[in-house]
Amino acid sequence: MRNDSGRRHLAIYPFVLTLDMRFGDMDVWRHLNNVSAVQFYEEGRIRFMNHVRADHPDFGAHRFRLMVAHAAVDYLAEGEYPHPITVGVGIASLGTRSYRVGHALFQRDRCIGLCDVVLAHIGEGGTSPLPDVMRTTLEHYVLRPLPAGKRVG
Repeated sequence: MRNDSGRRHLAIYPFVLTLDMRFGDMDVWRHLNNVSAVQFYEEGRIRFMNHVRADHPDFGAHRFRLMVAHAAVDYLAEGEYPHPITVGVGIASLGTRSYRVGHALFQRDRCIGLCDVVLAHIGEGGTSPLPDVMRTTLEHYVLRPLPAGKRVG
């Protein structure tokens, strides 16, 4: 992710949320604490999924069982208190039994971090294929291509 400069542009994320940074989100150097950064990604992902459920009643009617199978975080720059944090969220890829959510944190118009979380669909005997309604709904939220004229890097 760190080297994927296209992921560092807010315009590619289909869901965007701005959250206030709290005093308790700082480390001893008055920067965004690494654990708090992960909580911002989580909050963005949860609100993104609530948005998807609200926008797609067929999807929202199901109670899917999902498990975080993998998470990766790249810290790109320091977050500074008290400036708000903007979280960009979208679907980075869809697999057979899981999908990858791509996140980015922005502060003062620059990307300060990237995160990918793989969510596996769980059935009776372990992981199972993504249901059709899940796949077709999530396809609406795939990360967008970088807008024309935007510099990569």
